[in-house]
Amino acid sequence: MRRDNTPALGTFRGALRVHPTPDDKANRCELRVLGTDPHAEAIGWPGPSTRSITKPVELGPFEDAEPCRVSFLRRHALLAGTTGSGKSGGLNVLIGSLAACEDVVIWAIDLKKGMELGPWAPCIDRLATTPRAAAALLAEAVAILQARAAWLAGTGRRVWEPSPGMPALVIIVDEYAELADEAPEAMNDTDSIARLGRAVAVTLVAATQRPMQKAMGQGAVRSQMDTRICFRVRERRDVDLILGQGMLAAGWHAHTLNAPGKFLISSPEHTTPRRARAYLVTDDDVARAVAHFAVIRPQLDDVSRAAIHGPAAESAAWYETGDAQNDAGEPADIPGSHQTTTPEDSLWLALCMAPEEGADITELLRASGMSRPTLYRHLAQHAQAGRAIQVSRGRWRAITTEDPR
Repeated sequence: MRRDNTPALGTFRGALRVHPTPDDKANRCELRVLGTDPHAEAIGWPGPSTRSITKPVELGPFEDAEPCRVSFLRRHALLAGTTGSGKSGGLNVLIGSLAACEDVVIWAIDLKKGMELGPWAPCIDRLATTPRAAAALLAEAVAILQARAAWLAGTGRRVWEPSPGMPALVIIVDEYAELADEAPEAMNDTDSIARLGRAVAVTLVAATQRPMQKAMGQGAVRSQMDTRICFRVRERRDVDLILGQGMLAAGWHAHTLNAPGKFLISSPEHTTPRRARAYLVTDDDVARAVAHFAVIRPQLDDVSRAAIHGPAAESAAWYETGDAQNDAGEPADIPGSHQTTTPEDSLWLALCMAPEEGADITELLRASGMSRPTLYRHLAQHAQAGRAIQVSRGRWRAITTEDPR
Protein backbone atom coordinates (compact mmCIF):
# COMPACT_ATOMS: atom_id res chain seq x y z
CA MET A 1 0.00 0.00 0.00
CA ARG A 2 1.46 3.38 -0.99
CA ARG A 3 1.33 6.41 1.29
CA ASP A 4 -1.61 7.86 -0.63
CA ASN A 5 -3.59 4.68 0.27
CA THR A 6 -3.58 3.51 -3.35
CA PRO A 7 -2.92 -0.24 -3.58
CA ALA A 8 0.67 -0.92 -4.66
CA LEU A 9 -0.54 -3.08 -7.56
CA GLY A 10 -2.41 -0.13 -9.02
CA THR A 11 -5.89 -1.62 -8.68
CA PHE A 12 -8.84 -1.11 -6.33
CA ARG A 13 -9.01 -2.00 -2.64
CA GLY A 14 -9.95 -5.65 -2.10
CA ALA A 15 -8.87 -6.69 -5.61
CA LEU A 16 -6.49 -9.40 -4.37
CA ARG A 17 -7.84 -12.97 -4.20
CA VAL A 18 -6.14 -16.15 -3.02
CA HIS A 19 -7.42 -19.44 -4.47
CA PRO A 20 -6.33 -23.07 -4.16
CA THR A 21 -4.45 -24.46 -7.14
CA PRO A 22 -6.10 -27.08 -9.39
CA ASP A 23 -3.95 -29.80 -7.81
CA ASP A 24 -5.26 -28.82 -4.32
CA LYS A 25 -1.78 -28.97 -2.79
CA ALA A 26 -1.71 -27.35 0.65
CA ASN A 27 1.67 -25.67 0.08
CA ARG A 28 0.56 -23.85 -3.07
CA CYS A 29 -1.91 -21.11 -3.84
CA GLU A 30 -3.01 -19.05 -6.81
CA LEU A 31 -2.93 -15.27 -6.41
CA ARG A 32 -5.35 -13.33 -8.60
CA VAL A 33 -5.41 -9.55 -8.98
CA LEU A 34 -8.49 -7.92 -10.51
CA GLY A 35 -7.79 -5.00 -12.80
CA THR A 36 -11.39 -3.78 -12.74
CA ASP A 37 -14.37 -4.69 -10.61
CA PRO A 38 -17.18 -6.23 -12.73
CA HIS A 39 -19.44 -5.95 -9.68
CA ALA A 40 -19.01 -2.21 -9.24
CA GLU A 41 -22.40 -1.54 -10.84
CA ALA A 42 -25.59 -3.57 -11.26
CA ILE A 43 -25.37 -5.91 -14.25
CA GLY A 44 -28.35 -6.04 -16.59
CA TRP A 45 -29.90 -9.42 -17.36
CA PRO A 46 -28.94 -10.51 -20.90
CA GLY A 47 -31.92 -12.88 -21.09
CA PRO A 48 -32.35 -16.62 -20.56
CA SER A 49 -29.11 -18.58 -20.70
CA THR A 50 -30.69 -21.93 -21.58
CA ARG A 51 -33.75 -23.47 -23.19
CA SER A 52 -33.58 -26.78 -21.31
CA ILE A 53 -33.57 -27.76 -17.65
CA THR A 54 -30.84 -30.26 -18.56
CA LYS A 55 -28.43 -27.34 -19.06
CA PRO A 56 -27.00 -25.05 -16.34
CA VAL A 57 -28.61 -21.68 -15.61
CA GLU A 58 -26.33 -18.62 -15.70
CA LEU A 59 -27.08 -16.50 -12.62
CA GLY A 60 -24.44 -13.79 -13.12
CA PRO A 61 -20.67 -13.28 -13.28
CA PHE A 62 -18.00 -14.05 -10.71
CA GLU A 63 -15.52 -11.29 -9.87
CA ASP A 64 -13.18 -12.47 -12.62
CA ALA A 65 -16.08 -12.12 -15.11
CA GLU A 66 -16.43 -15.90 -15.48
CA PRO A 67 -20.16 -16.78 -15.62
CA CYS A 68 -21.66 -18.53 -12.61
CA ARG A 69 -23.52 -21.49 -14.10
CA VAL A 70 -25.66 -23.71 -11.88
CA SER A 71 -27.53 -26.94 -12.65
CA PHE A 72 -31.02 -27.30 -11.17
CA LEU A 73 -31.90 -30.71 -12.62
CA ARG A 74 -32.20 -33.29 -9.79
CA ARG A 75 -30.81 -30.76 -7.34
CA HIS A 76 -32.80 -29.02 -4.65
CA ALA A 77 -31.67 -25.46 -3.93
CA LEU A 78 -31.74 -22.93 -1.12
CA LEU A 79 -31.50 -19.17 -1.72
CA ALA A 80 -31.20 -17.05 1.40
CA GLY A 81 -30.25 -13.53 2.38
CA THR A 82 -31.38 -10.61 4.47
CA THR A 83 -33.80 -7.90 3.32
CA GLY A 84 -32.24 -5.86 0.52
CA SER A 85 -29.56 -8.44 -0.22
CA GLY A 86 -30.85 -9.16 -3.74
CA LYS A 87 -32.30 -12.60 -3.08
CA SER A 88 -35.48 -11.78 -5.01
CA GLY A 89 -33.37 -10.61 -7.93
CA GLY A 90 -31.53 -13.93 -8.01
CA LEU A 91 -34.85 -15.75 -7.91
CA ASN A 92 -36.04 -13.68 -10.88
CA VAL A 93 -32.98 -14.71 -12.90
CA LEU A 94 -33.75 -18.36 -12.19
CA ILE A 95 -37.46 -18.06 -13.08
CA GLY A 96 -36.62 -16.14 -16.23
CA SER A 97 -34.41 -18.97 -17.47
CA LEU A 98 -36.87 -21.69 -16.43
CA ALA A 99 -39.65 -19.84 -18.26
CA ALA A 100 -37.67 -20.26 -21.48
CA CYS A 101 -37.35 -24.03 -20.99
CA GLU A 102 -39.92 -26.19 -22.79
CA ASP A 103 -39.07 -29.24 -20.66
CA VAL A 104 -39.99 -27.90 -17.22
CA VAL A 105 -43.28 -27.01 -15.54
CA ILE A 106 -43.07 -24.32 -12.86
CA TRP A 107 -45.18 -24.38 -9.69
CA ALA A 108 -44.71 -21.64 -7.12
CA ILE A 109 -45.74 -20.58 -3.62
CA ASP A 110 -45.78 -16.88 -2.71
CA LEU A 111 -47.51 -16.18 0.61
CA LYS A 112 -47.18 -12.42 0.10
CA LYS A 113 -50.38 -12.66 -1.93
CA GLY A 114 -48.34 -13.05 -5.10
CA MET A 115 -46.51 -9.73 -4.75
CA GLU A 116 -43.10 -11.24 -5.57
CA LEU A 117 -43.91 -13.93 -8.14
CA GLY A 118 -47.20 -12.59 -9.50
CA PRO A 119 -45.58 -10.83 -12.49
CA TRP A 120 -44.38 -14.27 -13.70
CA ALA A 121 -47.86 -15.83 -13.33
CA PRO A 122 -48.45 -16.40 -17.09
CA CYS A 123 -45.35 -18.63 -17.11
CA ILE A 124 -46.19 -20.40 -13.86
CA ASP A 125 -48.44 -23.40 -14.25
CA ARG A 126 -49.73 -23.10 -10.70
CA LEU A 127 -49.26 -20.26 -8.17
CA ALA A 128 -50.39 -20.65 -4.54
CA THR A 129 -50.78 -17.44 -2.54
CA THR A 130 -52.47 -18.70 0.65
CA PRO A 131 -51.36 -21.29 3.24
CA ARG A 132 -54.25 -23.60 2.31
CA ALA A 133 -53.46 -23.43 -1.40
CA ALA A 134 -49.76 -23.97 -0.66
CA ALA A 135 -50.50 -27.11 1.36
CA ALA A 136 -52.71 -28.46 -1.44
CA LEU A 137 -50.04 -27.74 -4.06
CA LEU A 138 -47.36 -29.60 -2.09
CA ALA A 139 -49.67 -32.55 -1.43
CA GLU A 140 -50.35 -32.89 -5.14
CA ALA A 141 -46.63 -32.62 -5.88
CA VAL A 142 -46.11 -35.65 -3.63
CA ALA A 143 -48.87 -37.49 -5.52
CA ILE A 144 -47.05 -36.70 -8.78
CA LEU A 145 -43.80 -37.92 -7.29
CA GLN A 146 -45.39 -41.23 -6.31
CA ALA A 147 -47.07 -41.70 -9.69
CA ARG A 148 -43.83 -41.03 -11.54
CA ALA A 149 -42.00 -43.49 -9.28
CA ALA A 150 -44.60 -46.14 -10.07
CA TRP A 151 -44.28 -45.41 -13.79
CA LEU A 152 -40.49 -45.75 -13.62
CA ALA A 153 -40.87 -49.04 -11.79
CA GLY A 154 -43.37 -50.30 -14.36
CA THR A 155 -41.15 -49.41 -17.32
CA GLY A 156 -37.82 -50.46 -15.80
CA ARG A 157 -36.33 -46.99 -16.05
CA ARG A 158 -34.01 -45.50 -13.48
CA VAL A 159 -34.74 -41.77 -13.80
CA TRP A 160 -37.29 -39.43 -15.33
CA GLU A 161 -35.62 -37.78 -18.33
CA PRO A 162 -37.15 -34.32 -18.96
CA SER A 163 -38.57 -33.53 -22.39
CA PRO A 164 -41.47 -31.37 -23.65
CA GLY A 165 -43.73 -34.43 -23.31
CA MET A 166 -42.29 -35.47 -19.95
CA PRO A 167 -41.31 -32.19 -18.29
CA ALA A 168 -39.49 -31.79 -15.02
CA LEU A 169 -41.44 -30.12 -12.21
CA VAL A 170 -39.74 -27.27 -10.32
CA ILE A 171 -41.49 -26.01 -7.18
CA ILE A 172 -40.35 -22.54 -6.08
CA VAL A 173 -41.21 -21.49 -2.53
CA ASP A 174 -40.66 -17.80 -1.82
CA GLU A 175 -40.27 -17.06 1.91
CA TYR A 176 -39.93 -20.66 3.01
CA ALA A 177 -39.87 -19.56 6.66
CA GLU A 178 -43.37 -18.10 6.25
CA LEU A 179 -44.59 -21.43 4.87
CA ALA A 180 -43.20 -23.19 7.96
CA ASP A 181 -45.06 -20.72 10.20
CA GLU A 182 -48.38 -20.56 8.35
CA ALA A 183 -48.72 -24.08 6.93
CA PRO A 184 -46.75 -26.38 9.27
CA GLU A 185 -48.78 -29.36 8.08
CA ALA A 186 -47.13 -28.97 4.66
CA MET A 187 -43.62 -29.52 6.02
CA ASN A 188 -43.95 -33.30 5.79
CA ASP A 189 -44.66 -32.94 2.08
CA THR A 190 -41.61 -30.73 1.53
CA ASP A 191 -39.57 -33.42 3.31
CA SER A 192 -40.94 -36.07 0.94
CA ILE A 193 -40.10 -33.96 -2.10
CA ALA A 194 -36.61 -33.29 -0.80
CA ARG A 195 -35.94 -36.98 -0.09
CA LEU A 196 -37.55 -38.59 -3.14
CA GLY A 197 -37.82 -35.95 -5.84
CA ARG A 198 -34.48 -36.30 -7.61
CA ALA A 199 -35.02 -39.48 -9.63
CA VAL A 200 -38.47 -38.34 -10.78
CA ALA A 201 -37.29 -34.79 -11.68
CA VAL A 202 -39.37 -33.01 -9.02
CA THR A 203 -37.16 -30.21 -7.68
CA LEU A 204 -37.66 -27.93 -4.68
CA VAL A 205 -36.22 -24.40 -4.68
CA ALA A 206 -36.66 -22.64 -1.33
CA ALA A 207 -35.94 -18.94 -0.83
CA THR A 208 -36.03 -17.10 2.49
CA GLN A 209 -35.05 -13.84 4.16
CA ARG A 210 -35.22 -15.50 7.57
CA PRO A 211 -32.96 -18.56 7.70
CA MET A 212 -34.33 -19.65 11.06
CA GLN A 213 -33.24 -22.88 12.71
CA LYS A 214 -36.91 -23.82 13.12
CA ALA A 215 -37.57 -23.62 9.38
CA MET A 216 -34.25 -24.74 7.93
CA GLY A 217 -33.06 -27.23 10.51
CA GLN A 218 -35.99 -29.65 10.55
CA GLY A 219 -36.52 -32.80 8.52
CA ALA A 220 -34.80 -33.68 5.28
CA VAL A 221 -35.16 -30.37 3.47
CA ARG A 222 -31.98 -28.60 4.56
CA SER A 223 -29.79 -31.71 4.40
CA GLN A 224 -31.00 -32.46 0.85
CA MET A 225 -30.20 -29.02 -0.57
CA ASP A 226 -27.31 -29.74 -2.95
CA THR A 227 -27.13 -26.11 -4.06
CA ARG A 228 -26.90 -23.29 -1.50
CA ILE A 229 -26.86 -19.67 -2.65
CA CYS A 230 -26.15 -17.19 0.14
CA PHE A 231 -26.67 -13.48 -0.35
CA ARG A 232 -25.67 -10.98 2.35
CA VAL A 233 -26.63 -11.96 5.90
CA ARG A 234 -26.67 -9.82 9.03
CA GLU A 235 -25.06 -12.25 11.44
CA ARG A 236 -22.03 -14.47 11.03
CA ARG A 237 -23.89 -17.46 12.46
CA ASP A 238 -26.35 -17.33 9.55
CA VAL A 239 -23.53 -18.34 7.19
CA ASP A 240 -23.27 -21.80 8.75
CA LEU A 241 -27.06 -22.10 8.97
CA ILE A 242 -27.43 -21.49 5.22
CA LEU A 243 -24.25 -22.95 3.74
CA GLY A 244 -23.51 -25.67 6.28
CA GLN A 245 -21.64 -26.15 9.53
CA GLY A 246 -18.06 -24.88 9.44
CA MET A 247 -18.41 -22.84 6.24
CA LEU A 248 -17.82 -19.50 7.99
CA ALA A 249 -14.52 -20.72 9.44
CA ALA A 250 -13.58 -22.06 5.99
CA GLY A 251 -13.76 -18.57 4.49
CA TRP A 252 -17.36 -18.28 3.29
CA HIS A 253 -17.91 -14.73 4.58
CA ALA A 254 -21.37 -13.90 3.30
CA HIS A 255 -21.78 -11.29 6.06
CA THR A 256 -19.19 -9.12 4.26
CA LEU A 257 -20.99 -8.97 0.90
CA ASN A 258 -21.41 -5.28 0.21
CA ALA A 259 -23.93 -4.80 -2.61
CA PRO A 260 -27.39 -6.10 -3.57
CA GLY A 261 -27.19 -9.23 -5.71
CA LYS A 262 -23.76 -10.36 -4.53
CA PHE A 263 -23.72 -13.97 -3.38
CA LEU A 264 -21.62 -17.01 -2.54
CA ILE A 265 -22.60 -20.38 -3.96
CA SER A 266 -21.90 -23.86 -2.64
CA SER A 267 -22.72 -26.72 -5.01
CA PRO A 268 -21.01 -29.80 -6.46
CA GLU A 269 -19.30 -27.56 -9.07
CA HIS A 270 -18.57 -24.67 -6.72
CA THR A 271 -16.57 -25.77 -3.71
CA THR A 272 -14.49 -22.66 -2.94
CA PRO A 273 -15.82 -19.25 -1.81
CA ARG A 274 -16.02 -16.96 -4.84
CA ARG A 275 -18.11 -13.82 -4.96
CA ALA A 276 -20.65 -13.57 -7.76
CA ARG A 277 -23.34 -11.01 -8.54
CA ALA A 278 -26.77 -11.89 -9.88
CA TYR A 279 -28.03 -10.14 -12.97
CA LEU A 280 -30.52 -7.33 -12.42
CA VAL A 281 -33.95 -8.26 -13.85
CA THR A 282 -36.14 -5.18 -14.29
CA ASP A 283 -39.93 -5.05 -14.51
CA ASP A 284 -39.57 -4.45 -18.26
CA ASP A 285 -37.37 -7.55 -18.53
CA VAL A 286 -40.06 -9.61 -16.81
CA ALA A 287 -42.80 -8.23 -19.06
CA ARG A 288 -40.83 -9.00 -22.22
CA ALA A 289 -39.94 -12.51 -21.06
CA VAL A 290 -43.54 -13.29 -20.09
CA ALA A 291 -44.87 -12.02 -23.44
CA HIS A 292 -42.35 -14.16 -25.31
CA PHE A 293 -42.34 -17.40 -23.35
CA ALA A 294 -45.86 -17.75 -21.91
CA VAL A 295 -47.08 -19.22 -25.20
CA ILE A 296 -44.52 -22.05 -25.21
CA ARG A 297 -45.01 -23.29 -21.65
CA PRO A 298 -45.51 -27.08 -21.49
CA GLN A 299 -48.26 -28.92 -19.64
CA LEU A 300 -47.80 -31.69 -17.13
CA ASP A 301 -47.41 -35.13 -18.63
CA ASP A 302 -50.25 -37.68 -18.57
CA VAL A 303 -48.80 -39.64 -15.65
CA SER A 304 -48.59 -36.51 -13.49
CA ARG A 305 -52.03 -35.21 -14.47
CA ALA A 306 -53.51 -38.62 -13.72
CA ALA A 307 -51.99 -38.55 -10.24
CA ILE A 308 -53.96 -35.46 -9.26
CA HIS A 309 -57.18 -35.76 -11.28
CA GLY A 310 -58.27 -39.34 -12.09
CA PRO A 311 -60.03 -42.17 -10.20
CA ALA A 312 -57.78 -44.65 -8.46
CA ALA A 313 -59.52 -47.72 -9.84
CA GLU A 314 -58.94 -46.74 -13.46
CA SER A 315 -55.33 -45.86 -12.75
CA ALA A 316 -54.69 -49.19 -11.04
CA ALA A 317 -56.10 -50.99 -14.06
CA TRP A 318 -53.84 -48.96 -16.34
CA TYR A 319 -50.74 -49.80 -14.33
CA GLU A 320 -51.65 -53.49 -14.42
CA THR A 321 -51.89 -53.47 -18.22
CA GLY A 322 -48.33 -52.21 -18.54
CA ASP A 323 -49.42 -49.95 -21.42
CA ALA A 324 -47.17 -47.25 -20.03
CA GLN A 325 -45.94 -45.37 -23.07
CA ASN A 326 -46.89 -44.36 -26.56
CA ASP A 327 -45.00 -44.90 -29.81
CA ALA A 328 -42.80 -41.89 -29.07
CA GLY A 329 -41.61 -43.49 -25.85
CA GLU A 330 -43.51 -40.98 -23.71
CA PRO A 331 -46.28 -41.67 -21.19
CA ALA A 332 -49.47 -42.75 -22.88
CA ASP A 333 -52.74 -40.86 -22.40
CA ILE A 334 -53.99 -42.70 -19.34
CA PRO A 335 -56.85 -42.58 -16.90
CA GLY A 336 -55.80 -40.81 -13.73
CA SER A 337 -55.59 -41.43 -10.07
CA HIS A 338 -54.12 -40.63 -6.72
CA GLN A 339 -51.74 -43.54 -7.21
CA THR A 340 -50.45 -45.12 -4.00
CA THR A 341 -46.88 -46.32 -4.16
CA THR A 342 -46.53 -49.99 -3.19
CA PRO A 343 -43.59 -51.35 -1.14
CA GLU A 344 -42.22 -52.84 -4.36
CA ASP A 345 -42.37 -49.44 -6.08
CA SER A 346 -40.73 -47.78 -3.06
CA LEU A 347 -37.92 -50.34 -3.12
CA TRP A 348 -37.32 -49.78 -6.84
CA LEU A 349 -37.26 -46.00 -6.38
CA ALA A 350 -34.75 -46.35 -3.52
CA LEU A 351 -32.55 -48.55 -5.73
CA CYS A 352 -32.80 -46.04 -8.58
CA MET A 353 -31.82 -43.17 -6.28
CA ALA A 354 -28.93 -45.06 -4.70
CA PRO A 355 -25.45 -43.55 -5.23
CA GLU A 356 -22.66 -45.26 -7.13
CA GLU A 357 -21.61 -47.16 -3.99
CA GLY A 358 -25.18 -48.38 -3.48
CA ALA A 359 -27.74 -48.02 -0.67
CA ASP A 360 -27.30 -50.18 2.40
CA ILE A 361 -29.87 -52.68 3.63
CA THR A 362 -30.99 -50.44 6.49
CA GLU A 363 -31.87 -47.66 4.05
CA LEU A 364 -33.73 -50.06 1.78
CA LEU A 365 -35.69 -51.51 4.71
CA ARG A 366 -36.72 -48.02 5.79
CA ALA A 367 -37.65 -46.90 2.28
CA SER A 368 -39.70 -49.98 1.34
CA GLY A 369 -41.27 -50.86 4.69
CA MET A 370 -40.59 -54.54 3.94
CA SER A 371 -39.42 -57.17 6.38
CA ARG A 372 -35.81 -58.27 5.98
CA PRO A 373 -36.65 -61.68 4.38
CA THR A 374 -39.10 -60.04 1.94
CA LEU A 375 -36.54 -57.40 1.04
CA TYR A 376 -33.84 -59.97 0.30
CA ARG A 377 -36.29 -61.98 -1.82
CA HIS A 378 -37.12 -58.93 -3.95
CA LEU A 379 -33.46 -57.97 -4.26
CA ALA A 380 -32.67 -61.47 -5.50
CA GLN A 381 -35.47 -61.18 -8.07
CA HIS A 382 -34.16 -57.81 -9.29
CA ALA A 383 -30.63 -59.20 -9.53
CA GLN A 384 -31.77 -62.30 -11.42
CA ALA A 385 -33.67 -60.10 -13.89
CA GLY A 386 -30.63 -57.85 -14.41
CA ARG A 387 -32.33 -54.81 -12.87
CA ALA A 388 -30.16 -54.43 -9.76
CA ILE A 389 -26.64 -55.21 -8.64
CA GLN A 390 -25.04 -55.85 -5.26
CA VAL A 391 -22.16 -53.36 -5.29
CA SER A 392 -20.59 -54.66 -2.08
CA ARG A 393 -21.67 -56.55 1.02
CA GLY A 394 -25.08 -55.18 2.05
CA ARG A 395 -25.15 -52.39 -0.57
CA TRP A 396 -27.37 -52.40 -3.67
CA ARG A 397 -28.38 -50.11 -6.54
CA ALA A 398 -30.46 -50.30 -9.71
CA ILE A 399 -28.95 -51.03 -13.09
CA THR A 400 -31.13 -50.69 -16.17
CA THR A 401 -30.57 -50.62 -19.91
CA GLU A 402 -30.51 -46.81 -19.73
CA ASP A 403 -28.18 -46.62 -16.74
CA PRO A 404 -25.35 -44.29 -17.81
CA ARG A 405 -22.99 -46.09 -15.46
